[in-house]
Amino acid sequence: MSASPPRKIVHVAAAVITRPDGSYLLGQRAPGTFYPGYWELPGGKVEAGETPRDALVRELAEELGITVETAWPWIVREHVYEHAHVSLHFFEVPAWHGELTDKVHSALAWQHPDAVDVTPVLPANGPILKGLRLPRRMGITQAGAVGVERQLKRVDAALAAGLRLVQIREPELDAEMLACFAREVVARCHAVGALAVLNGDAELAHTLGADGVHLPARCLMSLAARPDLDWVGASCHTRAELERAAALGLDYAVLGAVQATATHPERKPLGWSGFTTLAAGLPLPVFALGGVQRDDLETARAAGAHGIAAIRAAWDT
Repeated sequence: MSASPPRKIVHVAAAVITRPDGSYLLGQRAPGTFYPGYWELPGGKVEAGETPRDALVRELAEELGITVETAWPWIVREHVYEHAHVSLHFFEVPAWHGELTDKVHSALAWQHPDAVDVTPVLPANGPILKGLRLPRRMGITQAGAVGVERQLKRVDAALAAGLRLVQIREPELDAEMLACFAREVVARCHAVGALAVLNGDAELAHTLGADGVHLPARCLMSLAARPDLDWVGASCHTRAELERAAALGLDYAVLGAVQATATHPERKPLGWSGFTTLAAGLPLPVFALGGVQRDDLETARAAGAHGIAAIRAAWDT
């Protein structure tokens, strides 16, 4: 018996339409469609001759009666349903105008990333909703360079100012000092609902109650399976490393250096166009790292980044 021919991939554009409070829009699929009653991000099929962005603009006008002002590329994921093999091109839409008018869904609902109260969600959108829980700014600690007490004060100030994702990266601290410092950072983060991930050591991260582990690139490429923690990310410098992170099902990657840095002056920076090229079409959120400043967040997201990661700039509150 001959094998069935591979299904044609159907390209679909989907929108993360957001409001200033961070909430995003979900629509409930109507009766008579595939998966009736399931909730999804608005969007639709990319027609012949359209780019995914073109399709997004058209679909949101047709489905919701709104005009897109800004659409940032985010991630691309494939999903095989019983009826179709789809490639979903997700865009973030932070700016639009017009009166929101539902034309195809049974209902619409604004949801906050940390408190989704509608169910069931379309299967392909599950990892997307987890990605939307990931904060947009990552602060990377440097207690080994500035001192433990000084770094803890900086962590406190940054958390008070709204930072909600901290990577504990301390190659200069010995094992005992690292464990003590990391325990303090985890406690401070959890006190305000922030995430704390530990660089390099999944076992210690689990022991300390951290939210996850962040893998250096050298560990990423030799890893056989994803560590068993809620959040797992990795540092990447090449497309091959990014694709490995995706293949392992990691939750995010950090890509750099985007700009020249004092830490690694020998590395040629990617620039924003280089970042966009390397990060395009990946199924996981990617942070921009290296010489980025607090004011670079919008530039980074326009280049396809989920957010920005920084060592020095993260603690400048």
